[in-house]
Amino acid sequence: MQGKLSVVILFFMISTSSLIFGQNFNHELKSQSRPKIKLGIDVLLEKHIDVLKGKNVGLITNHTGVNCQLKPTIDVLNDEPDINLVAIFGPEHGARGDVAAGEHVSTYTDKRTGIKVYSLYGKTRKPTTKMLGNIDVLIYDIQDIGSRAYTYIYTMAYAMEAAKEAGIKFIVLDRPNPMGGNKIGGNVLDPKFSSFIGLYPIPYIYGMTVGELALLFNKEFKINCDLKIIQMQGWKRDMQWSETGLMWIPTSPHLPHSETAFFVATTGCIGELGTVSIGVGYTSPFELIGTPWIDGEKLALELNAKELDGVYFRPTSFKPYYAKFINELCSGIQIHILDFDKYEPATTQVHILTAIKKQYPKKNIFDKKRISMFDKAFGTDEVRKRVIRGDSAESILRDWGKQLEKFDRIRGRYLIY
Repeated sequence: MQGKLSVVILFFMISTSSLIFGQNFNHELKSQSRPKIKLGIDVLLEKHIDVLKGKNVGLITNHTGVNCQLKPTIDVLNDEPDINLVAIFGPEHGARGDVAAGEHVSTYTDKRTGIKVYSLYGKTRKPTTKMLGNIDVLIYDIQDIGSRAYTYIYTMAYAMEAAKEAGIKFIVLDRPNPMGGNKIGGNVLDPKFSSFIGLYPIPYIYGMTVGELALLFNKEFKINCDLKIIQMQGWKRDMQWSETGLMWIPTSPHLPHSETAFFVATTGCIGELGTVSIGVGYTSPFELIGTPWIDGEKLALELNAKELDGVYFRPTSFKPYYAKFINELCSGIQIHILDFDKYEPATTQVHILTAIKKQYPKKNIFDKKRISMFDKAFGTDEVRKRVIRGDSAESILRDWGKQLEKFDRIRGRYLIY
């Protein structure tokens, strides 16, 4: 959901370089790290390696695909003598995390393994018949963030379709949802706004692991591939990321911490407008709302008067180093999450939009050039139309309850923890 910001590419490449090189690093970490859970990749090697023996394996992954000791899944599988890894597939950001957000990923040969890496974020987003020609099993191992407007889960969906068409098994190595497994929220996507940042009618926050989501996609949206989920061990639905004992790897440049997933779900759609800064380009991406014309004190007062659960809005000023309003002094708010269990990101986003509209009715934050992306991110044009009309946040949110109740009943069929 970020633009092509070259300033952050170097940071992102440096942050992932320690995962790419150096077995000594992994050896030292192994003796110090004591995660409370086991990831799907670790469980695969301990208990399910037989499903890969004698098979040609393809792997869809990126820099977030690592085991509990931070060794990349690419290298874990390639170094295992009983596994024949023959192809790698790179989603947005590339298989090693060295491509900027929104930039096309190339097809190339991985320097460390010598294995060909096929792009799933360029001319094609779905593995082709040719790509899968000598593959028996296709594995997916990427860290999700728990909100709908993110490309990785749709790379998974397209790959599941391709696996079905090719008649090969599809395996998901499960990982925690950084927002936990209980929180659902927001609106259910209107199929008219289906896109690569919202492919299926699911809520903005779906409260499922990527493995559970794959089960739902496979059945509810009739993909019907030969699907196997390698479950985690020790993960519980109410776990915060900090309770897992796992270290967080930025899933993209502006997601530096696991908690940032909550902020992305709060301001990500607003960021698509391009008229309001959400802190991208400053030190707190997705945690801020501001412009040169907003009065932060006034906006904070309005929002705090709502007494929304688990959140406090602090007036602040900031000057972005890049992106929107570069080197301009912005006034606005910082979002402080006080209780992650009670906090409702999607609800908060609507309250922010309606508060800005109420206080600045003559300011048009819905730039015609960007409203299409905003609507796709929200999965509807109703939010935009009703904010422009001056409807209250409460009236907009009232329609979401029945949608969530229906989804929750469907979701319950696919929960495995």
